[in-house]
Amino acid sequence: MVKRKNPASSITGAGSILSTVSGPSDTKPPDSLGSTEAASSHLLEKVSAGQELSAQMPYNPTKSGEYGEAARTPQPGANVAPTKDSATASTATEINPSPKVGAGQPLTGSNPAVAPLDRVRVDAGGQMLTTNQGVKVADNQNSLKIGLRGPTALEDFILREKITHFDHERIPERVVHARGSAAHGYFESYKDLSDLTRAAPFSQAGKRTPVFVRFSTVAGERGSADTVRDVRGFAVKFYTDEGNWDLVGNNMPIFFIQDAMKFPDLVHAVKPEPHNAIPQASSAHDTFWDFMSLMPETAHMMLWIMSDRAIPRSLRMMQGFGVHTFRLVNAQGASVFCKFHWNPIAGTHSLAWDEAVKIAGADGDFHRRDLWEAIEAGAYPEWELGLQIFSEAEAEQFGFDVLDPTKIVPEELVAVMPVGKMTLNRNPDNFFAETEQVAFCTAHVVPGIDFTNDPLLQGRIHSYIDTQISRLGGPNFHEIPINAPLAPVFNNQRDGMHRQAIHRGRANYEPNSLGGGCPFQAGMQGYTSFPEQITADKVRGKAELFADHYSQARLFWNSQSPVEQAHIISAFRFELTRVQTPAVRQRVVSLLVNVNQVLAASVAQGLGIEVPAAMPLASNLPIPEYAPSPTLSLLFRPGQLGIRTRRVAVLVAAGVDGAMVQSIYAALLADGAVPRLVGNQLGKLATSDGNSLDVEISLETGPSVLYDAVVVPDGAAATKAWTLDAHALDFVRDQYRHGKPMLAIGTGSALLEKAGIPVALPDGSADPALIDTNSTGLAQALVAFKSALAKHRAFERETNPLRV
Repeated sequence: MVKRKNPASSITGAGSILSTVSGPSDTKPPDSLGSTEAASSHLLEKVSAGQELSAQMPYNPTKSGEYGEAARTPQPGANVAPTKDSATASTATEINPSPKVGAGQPLTGSNPAVAPLDRVRVDAGGQMLTTNQGVKVADNQNSLKIGLRGPTALEDFILREKITHFDHERIPERVVHARGSAAHGYFESYKDLSDLTRAAPFSQAGKRTPVFVRFSTVAGERGSADTVRDVRGFAVKFYTDEGNWDLVGNNMPIFFIQDAMKFPDLVHAVKPEPHNAIPQASSAHDTFWDFMSLMPETAHMMLWIMSDRAIPRSLRMMQGFGVHTFRLVNAQGASVFCKFHWNPIAGTHSLAWDEAVKIAGADGDFHRRDLWEAIEAGAYPEWELGLQIFSEAEAEQFGFDVLDPTKIVPEELVAVMPVGKMTLNRNPDNFFAETEQVAFCTAHVVPGIDFTNDPLLQGRIHSYIDTQISRLGGPNFHEIPINAPLAPVFNNQRDGMHRQAIHRGRANYEPNSLGGGCPFQAGMQGYTSFPEQITADKVRGKAELFADHYSQARLFWNSQSPVEQAHIISAFRFELTRVQTPAVRQRVVSLLVNVNQVLAASVAQGLGIEVPAAMPLASNLPIPEYAPSPTLSLLFRPGQLGIRTRRVAVLVAAGVDGAMVQSIYAALLADGAVPRLVGNQLGKLATSDGNSLDVEISLETGPSVLYDAVVVPDGAAATKAWTLDAHALDFVRDQYRHGKPMLAIGTGSALLEKAGIPVALPDGSADPALIDTNSTGLAQALVAFKSALAKHRAFERETNPLRV
């Protein structure tokens, strides 16, 4: 029975509060709703507080700031604090608790969805199997049937849920960069860069910002091999105090094209040809080179992609670049141009092409496995972030356009300033949830980082966010845990597929008074674009300096060591001999004539054609000449890790000197290398000293290309067995061909002799990476072996044709 209050109390307007349409003109709320029930009191409090809150904003006081010069410095939006939390509630019943809705004490001004990933990490230890609805599954082995041999019942909701979910497990792969690997880590700033930028990661020395980094190939599909010749994506998501910043770069500092208008054409050309879907993850086909040869602005990138940069030894051993010229803006609004560089502490090292091809067959996950294993072992990959800083006035004197993404700023022109270090120290828990669902976008910037008018960058700003909408199921991909920022998120972007947030209150617009004006614009505390002054016509075209297509291609070629130049020539020959259309081959060589005559002649010779006339230039502008830049050679950065993480095969067979093997194994392990005992088959084998060794991996499972070096230990019986084994002979031959350090101990040298391994280099000098204890003691030999291993390869062995 409803109890009525004293009639002397005002209840005028109570009916309106109990309704959701209209109300009296009197702004004074009733004293009660005519009931002593708690729900009535809460409803009256909510409505009264809401009316009071709205009344505090009789007009929009910031409106005048939207016009004229005042708009250059936006002011914070008008906002007022409610006297009671219920004023901004969606419902008066939010105080009613339940195990599902919560404690009935809503947290105002908060968004728990931006908490660390622990909030969504699942572990099933000690738990029973359930359906997606939390119903415990009694039998996960059998579907529900009518009799043991009868038909399956349509009502088997457990079977249907399981099969249906399985049928929808896959999502569309990225149109480019589909094949990737990733890890968590942090960036630590060396210094306070507030004089250059207000960007949060650089606000103070020693500041750490969490990061998630994804490396990828470009052309191949999700299941393609890691070691194909390709650009590598190098995308870093900084979870900063002021939002997520995505530095979406590559392992090469330039790109193929100058304008985003040509991006679909480029990707169509490099992808498998549409009529037969061949080849997979390869640029060695007609459509790619047809496009490249008709787009001379690709000349510079053409040389990078044909260089050893396109076949890195490890993701940990390649540089990363922001590619474009960006702006840095400080708190005073001053701006400078910036290029971003990631330099690996491990140095820059590559595979040999023959090695890369064989690894693709032996272990298509080579780079993914290498990254995972290094992090698991505590050999955390590190990169130093460097910035090239220059003013617009300085850029105008460079002789090339810094808005052209096919150009670098040579380090001799602007030095790279180290500003911090990135360390990757945690592997993902779940590949799909993190590596596959992470969404990078060049439009994700924070205050202090701004764009330039680079026409490729401008297109990427749109493309990256657009593609996530279809790939990840809608506009709410930012709520997927790996994409969610650590910074607070409050806005009026609502609804859409897979929405996670449950927004409190009824004001989903701005400005508003019903929500106290919240969330309100941040004014100058928020992101403000640099006020670049532009006076120009609306036109489709490119600046004249963009027509210089060859000067920096020449710079790159002239900056390579002789062995790197030889590899570029070989790569061109390989790619173009797979092209079937003679006119396309001819056109590519005519383009190369503008880069370097020796390069063009060498490629033409491999194709069996005469060197054609140079391709006509796109402009009459003189082609600038640059002095060689040593930093453009991979050899410039040998690294600081010594032999750490280097993989060493120790060949073992029955009769090997066990004590010596164990001693060498321990010595390599102590210096951070990863030795493996490689035999004909798994199992224990007897050693010459009466003990036994346990083979770790077989020759079939772990062929030569998976190791950075080889040790052939002493032991007459073992050596004899190896000399009769074609697999072992091929193993050491490949090690030699690929320039890898080889340590032969005692009788082990007989295996190298049987395999036809030359003792001296082609010029007759001693091979620094071929160490034989018959000419030196073991201790001295091991020192020499480690030194050679730290240098990566003995390129001096290379000959054309091969000697071995």
